[in-house]
Amino acid sequence: MTEKGSRLARVIATAGGLGEILPAPGTTAGSLPAALLWWVGCLLAPTTSARVAMTAAALVTATAAGLWASEEEAVRRGAKDPGPVVVDEIAGQWLTYLVALPFLPVLTSTHLVVFTAAGFLLFRFFDVVKPWPIRACEKLPGGIGIVADDLAAGYFAAFSLLIGWKIFV
Repeated sequence: MTEKGSRLARVIATAGGLGEILPAPGTTAGSLPAALLWWVGCLLAPTTSARVAMTAAALVTATAAGLWASEEEAVRRGAKDPGPVVVDEIAGQWLTYLVALPFLPVLTSTHLVVFTAAGFLLFRFFDVVKPWPIRACEKLPGGIGIVADDLAAGYFAAFSLLIGWKIFV
């Protein structure tokens, strides 16, 4: 790979370098900024359909770029899933919101804050605990294995969020 391509992969994989400089990179450089960015985007896109479209576009971009960049960065660093690589957490966090959002009524600003925070906490829970089959996804090769476990955690978090939302809200 060219030096320019390697630099681009590093920037994408580490969320502009945040994964390399912040403590607890999965949370502080991946999931938390993704959740906050999503929340701000929702303030600008006040309808459910606009929020779904925005989230889908962001998720597809993060996943496609993340598959390539995380694999390149893993090879460069000589590690299967390097800690500073956080684009996978970004994709997983956004998947949590994308899967759950269409099944809810239009969220008020207060509900949006609660939904964002609950989605963040549930995603982090499933990403850290990794119950079956999430942990099995890590065994997939290259960038697919790096990203797949976070997408699986996003699905688990989304369904838990929907169940909790129906029970408590």
